[in-house]
Amino acid sequence: MNQTKVAFVTGASGGIGSAIAIKLNQLGYNLALNYNQNIEPLIKLKDLLTNKTAKTIIIQGDVADFESSQSMIQEAIASFGRMDVLVNNAGITNDKLLLKMTGEDFSEVIRINLNGTFNCTKHVSKIMMKQKSGCIINISSVIGLMGNIGQSNYAASKAGIIGFTKSIAKELARKNITCNAIAPGFIQTKMTSDMSEEVIEAIKKNIPLKRLGDPEDIANLVAFLCSDQAAYITGQTISVDGGLYI
Repeated sequence: MNQTKVAFVTGASGGIGSAIAIKLNQLGYNLALNYNQNIEPLIKLKDLLTNKTAKTIIIQGDVADFESSQSMIQEAIASFGRMDVLVNNAGITNDKLLLKMTGEDFSEVIRINLNGTFNCTKHVSKIMMKQKSGCIINISSVIGLMGNIGQSNYAASKAGIIGFTKSIAKELARKNITCNAIAPGFIQTKMTSDMSEEVIEAIKKNIPLKRLGDPEDIANLVAFLCSDQAAYITGQTISVDGGLYI
C-alpha cells in the first residue's frame, strides 16, 4: 500500500500515549494526537518525533463527549482523508474505597474510560467500514481482569472495555476490521511515580518479572497489532504485566 497510513491516538499526552505516538511515527504513520486539557506535553512530544516525513496534528477534544469525539474524528479525516488505526488510550483514575466513593466519582471514570472508548470507536467505525479495513486497539488494564481494592470504578470501566472489544470485533470483522484490547499491568508512568517507594516494592514482589513495565512495552504491542503480521488476530485481550495476572 503506497498511501501513508493514519493513526488516531486519544490521551496522547500521557506516558503510554506518548510512547505509542513515538512508535507509530517511527513506523511512518501520519498521526492525529488527542488531548483534552493540557497541550504543552504534545507540543514537546511533536518535537521529539524523529520521522519528519510523517505528518502529525494535535487535536483538542473530550472523548467522553459524543459530539466532541465526532468533531475530532472529522478534523483528522479532513487533514488526512482516511483512518487506519484508532488507539483508545485516554483514561483517568479516581481511587476511593466503595464506602467513600460518590456516584460522581464512579460515573466520571466510567464516562471517560468506557464511554470515551465507545464514542471514538463509533465515529471511526463508519470510516473504516467504508474503507473495508482498519484496526482498533483499546487500552484496558490488568485491573479490569483482576479487580483492585479502592478501584471499583476503574476496574468496572476497564472490564467494560474488554467486553466492548469482543463485541465490536464480532461486528466489524466482516469489513476486515480488527479490534483488540491491551491490558497493561503496572507501567512506569506519572501514575506510578506518585507512589511511595514502599508501595512500588510491594507491587514488584507480586510481579513474577520483579519490575514495572515501560510505556514502550505497550507501544511495541500496539505496533504489532496494527501490522499485517496481526491481521488474523481480533477480539483478544493481551496482558502486558510481567506475569502479574496469570
